[in-house]
Amino acid sequence: MEYALAVENTPDSIPGGTGVLLVHPSTGETDRIDTDFLKTDTDSFLVVSTRTTAREVMQKIDHYGVDESRAVILDTLSVERGYSRRSAENVHYVSAPDDVDGIVSQVKAFLEAHDGKLRVSVDSVTELIYYAEDEPVYEAMEELLDLLVEHDAVGLFHLAREVHDEATVERYVELFDGTIYLDENGDVTGEF
Repeated sequence: MEYALAVENTPDSIPGGTGVLLVHPSTGETDRIDTDFLKTDTDSFLVVSTRTTAREVMQKIDHYGVDESRAVILDTLSVERGYSRRSAENVHYVSAPDDVDGIVSQVKAFLEAHDGKLRVSVDSVTELIYYAEDEPVYEAMEELLDLLVEHDAVGLFHLAREVHDEATVERYVELFDGTIYLDENGDVTGEF
């Protein structure tokens, strides 16, 4: 299955099973790229939010005109911040922000429960590393990429460039099928 990519300076489409790394500055405006990725050529999508709460994710997708009826959100932060966690059909939680096994299980459950063109956004890998350390997160990303292949889905994974040393960034770039680079000026380049 082919998926439209709809991100400037990248291929028009990518095959199912593709994991894309979005390397951006810490202060970079990634919402535009993320929401363009989610709203194009999609039947259902999952946002794994390690940076904002489910409520904030819903506000973002509403602001950018993404069809929220297609959205499922995995909120990893509300438990850490002490917010009430009301599960709904389209909002799920893990036990703690560093629960990488729980995240992988929830992504797997989403992919198994939905049909058609499926997208996953992990916003962000950087925040997950902050909570769970690099090695468990790297292994979890490997598992998520395998799940994308298994279910013919695609994923976009956020990584803040200057938070990590160059070797860490390169290690993640090599793990993914393609990389989108967003610079401080908002310019986008892709390597696929």
